Amino acid sequence: MTTTAPTIHVTRHETVVAAPPEEVFALVADVTRWPQVFGPTVYAEVTQDDGTEQALRIWAFANGEVRSWASQRTLDRTARTIVFRQVVSSAPVAAMGGEWQVEADPAGGCRVVLLHDYAVVDDDPEAAEWVARAVETNSVKELAALRDTAEQAAAGGEGEELTFTFSDSERIQGSARDVYAFLDRADQWPARLPHVAATRFTEEEGGIQVLDMDTRSPDGSLHNTRSVRVSFPERGLLVYKQLKVPPVMAGHTGRWTIVQHGDEVTATSWHTVTLDPAGVRQALGESATLAEARSLVRHALGTNSSTTLRHAKAYAEAARA
Repeated sequence: MTTTAPTIHVTRHETVVAAPPEEVFALVADVTRWPQVFGPTVYAEVTQDDGTEQALRIWAFANGEVRSWASQRTLDRTARTIVFRQVVSSAPVAAMGGEWQVEADPAGGCRVVLLHDYAVVDDDPEAAEWVARAVETNSVKELAALRDTAEQAAAGGEGEELTFTFSDSERIQGSARDVYAFLDRADQWPARLPHVAATRFTEEEGGIQVLDMDTRSPDGSLHNTRSVRVSFPERGLLVYKQLKVPPVMAGHTGRWTIVQHGDEVTATSWHTVTLDPAGVRQALGESATLAEARSLVRHALGTNSSTTLRHAKAYAEAARA
């Protein structure tokens, strides 16, 4: 009995970037920055790394659905190439791999080439069309975001100013399990948190959550946000990416971490925000500075996070009592 080899689909996407090739390659190489740079990426982590060979786990949108897969990458920093291959794929993908190539342009800047090769389960035509659409959409978005991020940093020298990270913590005399349960069950937040007016919450297999939330500002006005979250209860980790951000932001990701130390728990809220300079001027006025925008964002997000942590503390400590 003979079996037919699966059809291998091959794609090529490229863009020209007016930025040094070393800096562009660094953006592609640092997968932990992808959720902030690439719109489709929700969360990415490096599980093994010896400097050349990497093992990754990625959660990203494909045609509006969040999918997860594990990949191996080989980085050649001299040639500025990254070869990748999925080792655990998500149906209807049966196999996928490819390569990033960052080529210096003699005229200045560089050319970035993104190659894919893939096969689909049972060579199903509908599955092939679904994957082709996802690869096309995500590749175009990722290359555009890579170009914009690199060029903005190269032209304005304000890349570090635009993206910043901060955290707020609370020490809790209680159980990490109770603290995590409070943060994980966002569908209960309207009854538990004074600044949350309503939530629309769904959860899928693998801990993937969608949280659509209305929050109250101090002046009583309501603001809507929509986020995708990935829950890791066994690790005390809950990560998220905000899909709908206010005008001053180009991106917002975050995570909740819960660490048990004997009878005490440290719960921390982390935020990473990328500002949108045009949005800052539009929302705060032409004379507004990035420092002013950072301060406002830090206060607004930090206030809500601290409020949530205080109520998580009360909930966990009451549960222990």
